Amino acid sequence: MLITGGRVLVDSGTYLEDGAVLIEGDSISAVGPRERIEERAGADVPRFEFDGTVLPGLIDAHVHLAFDGGPDPVSTLQDSTDEVLLEDMRRRAAQLLRSGVTTARDLGDRSWLVLRLAAEINDRRTPGPGIVSAGTPATTVGGHCHFLGGEVSGEAEVRELVRRNLAAGAGVIKAMVTGGGLTKDGPKSHESQFSAEELAALVDEAHKAGVPVAAHAHGTDGIAAAVEAGVDTIEHCTWMTSGGLDLRQDVLKQIIDRGITVCPAVSPHWQMLPRIFGEERAAAMFDLVRQMADAGVRLVAGTDAGVQRAGFDGLVPALSFYSHLGLANSSIIDMATSEAATALGLGSTTGRIAPGYRADLLLVDGDPLADLGALKNVRAVFASGLRHEPNEAAE
Repeated sequence: MLITGGRVLVDSGTYLEDGAVLIEGDSISAVGPRERIEERAGADVPRFEFDGTVLPGLIDAHVHLAFDGGPDPVSTLQDSTDEVLLEDMRRRAAQLLRSGVTTARDLGDRSWLVLRLAAEINDRRTPGPGIVSAGTPATTVGGHCHFLGGEVSGEAEVRELVRRNLAAGAGVIKAMVTGGGLTKDGPKSHESQFSAEELAALVDEAHKAGVPVAAHAHGTDGIAAAVEAGVDTIEHCTWMTSGGLDLRQDVLKQIIDRGITVCPAVSPHWQMLPRIFGEERAAAMFDLVRQMADAGVRLVAGTDAGVQRAGFDGLVPALSFYSHLGLANSSIIDMATSEAATALGLGSTTGRIAPGYRADLLLVDGDPLADLGALKNVRAVFASGLRHEPNEAAE
């Protein structure tokens, strides 16, 4: 397949005007000026001629395909059998794909259903993005998301859960380091859950297998504990305490020095937060993300898709949050492509348009470097070389 475009995003903030991308199988074989790549392709290669922008497929670094994004996703999950839930997850994966997401990191499901779904997508039996799955997230007894089946107590149980997830095919290990709002009967969001020894055991077991660790951490104490344990990404990172918000500069410095990536997991409906938390608190929360960005923290894009008010077509609306903070469009696109790929351990596989990379491409009308809203104007999505239309019905 030969794709020609009015402009091709070949590096951070860098277009190749009147470019072309040659796909062989599921990979990119060549990128360059249209005339040169057309000559290389030959006359018999199928063509997709396009006058808009070709950019890497988007990456949502924080989703939960087991949840439905409705008003009570936990009850919906608990009322579903595994087979019904898996069928619903197939539709959600297709929705992600149609919105331009070609890779997603799922950070917690039930019964390793996401790993079954990922295998279907890899075998091309089901349309969807490539998935990096955490399997069953580790939590304490009665802790955040305990209903997903990952309750553990003590270092031995922590290590055993990590090993079970790895054996099932998990590409990341998730630890619920603090409580969260989704679990009404669990610890509060700012409260820590694991001991230092338990966190160290979890990270050690995952890293021995070469698999990264993602830490759900709202509370400042939990963030500090996750950093000390050596996690690879911190999810949310909202710096909560019992009395408000407290960004600790010493911990922030460690995050930067250790190259830990932060995924704020911004809701597609982030504009509603002032009504939920109040104008002053919401503004303070927004400012903490700005402070992290200004300090040089590696930020990546994610939506927490599946929780309340977070559907599976919301990555582009969520990206507008970073425009609100004043980040450049080129940096925001990097957060949802190359930077996210690196954070997921896929930096040499996807997130860029270059020879040898997976043929994950998004074609949009307009110029997203000039207007980030152009990312909504999806004309076609290519995932591992297969073309999908934004308006095609979900299977």
